[in-house]
Amino acid sequence: MQILSNVKLGVLAAAMAASFAAVAEPAIIYDLGGKFDKSFNEAAYNGMEKWKKETGKKYLEFEVTNESQREQSVRRMAEKGASPIISVGFSQASAVEKVAKEFPKLNFAIVDMVVELPNVQSVVFKEQEGSFLVGAMAAMASKSGKVGFVGGMDIPLIRRFGCGYEQGAKFANPKAEVFENMTGTTGAAWNDPARGGELAKAQFAKGADVVFAAAGATGMGVYQAAKDSGKLAIGVDSNQNHLQPGTMLTSMLKRVDVAVYNVSMGFKPGMTVLGLKEGGVDYAMDANNAKLVTADMKKKVDAAKADIISGKIKVSDYMADNACKY
Repeated sequence: MQILSNVKLGVLAAAMAASFAAVAEPAIIYDLGGKFDKSFNEAAYNGMEKWKKETGKKYLEFEVTNESQREQSVRRMAEKGASPIISVGFSQASAVEKVAKEFPKLNFAIVDMVVELPNVQSVVFKEQEGSFLVGAMAAMASKSGKVGFVGGMDIPLIRRFGCGYEQGAKFANPKAEVFENMTGTTGAAWNDPARGGELAKAQFAKGADVVFAAAGATGMGVYQAAKDSGKLAIGVDSNQNHLQPGTMLTSMLKRVDVAVYNVSMGFKPGMTVLGLKEGGVDYAMDANNAKLVTADMKKKVDAAKADIISGKIKVSDYMADNACKY
């Protein structure tokens, strides 16, 4: 009887463990700017919503509004048994690293930074490749030969966008002049549309007629300034062509939605790198910008895309090279 009882207890314990694993929900923690920033965070939200729609399951979420909440929110999700816990943004790296060590049986993921732990999946992108394409398109669309770039927080990651953009512009037009400004040095730089508008207007005043914003919600000010000035703008992360139809030349797609969806569908520890070849970055075409992009422009950009994928064109990575090399 005792043996049978032990067997029953073992079966029950296994069933309970399986049940717990089955009900474990993924969680996502958005960074500063909010999940509806129409850019980086919103792309992550769209990825989770796709997972939810396809699986019929629920997920937990939290929007960070100040830096002190990062570690608290990751730990709170871990205490609830969520897995994987997906942190969106490089700024959450230290929080992920600390909490992942405390909960080694749970899975964690971070987008835009690498955390080297056995229970962490790090997803990073080749932003320079997608930025190269929109830079080439900007130079081809420009009538002045001058284009601009407005970055958010001044960090190497955003310099990577600017570096790729400048390379693409000069690939299409070796004489192109590229203006570059960063919004700030703190997290507030991601959510300052007024400052974004000021920087864009200053670049327009110097002759730029196309400006690319890689600045989260700050980009909304850049796009509005472009519309008001009768200039062109380029969106980032999500397809933002619909925000100011007729003004948005294109958007540099950074498929954070794909990254988040893939992690939710199947956690894979280690580093995942998404570039043009993997469908992680691209440029956006739709009805909103169809009249702005000529067949010749699209043909040349697509040719450059194929050459980058094949390795014929090497795009300098600011973060790897510690400079923007050509």
